[in-house]
Amino acid sequence: MRTYQRNSPEAIARILAMFMITDGNMDERELDALEKLHTYDLIGLDRRRFTQILTDYCDDISDEADEADGTIRLIDKARVDTLLEDITDQGKRILTCAIAIDLSKSDGEISDPEIALLRYMMQKWHISLEDIEARFAKS
Repeated sequence: MRTYQRNSPEAIARILAMFMITDGNMDERELDALEKLHTYDLIGLDRRRFTQILTDYCDDISDEADEADGTIRLIDKARVDTLLEDITDQGKRILTCAIAIDLSKSDGEISDPEIALLRYMMQKWHISLEDIEARFAKS
């Protein structure tokens, strides 16, 4: 697994990439959502760099495939914990959660793996929906 600097745009992008493929189906609506949400500007990366991080993440998890049967674990607790540890800034955590929620629902439904990952991330980071609303609610 590649490493990125803590709290970097790349570390945030990799977590979002994890959400995009966690249900085993990357939907074009998720890519559209990145544009609509102005994700690239919000996290400080251009589209090309984000796409490279998404590709690299897919490569990294495929490199972790089980040697016996080729199984790839899209959600692996140790990997998830490692990725989540890369974001320590509370504001960036809240931003990442907000974008992950929007990405997860962009294809019309939040899958069970996406729900489980969202809950885990928010619990691990001690973030509530109220925290997200307080940061992003329009007056």
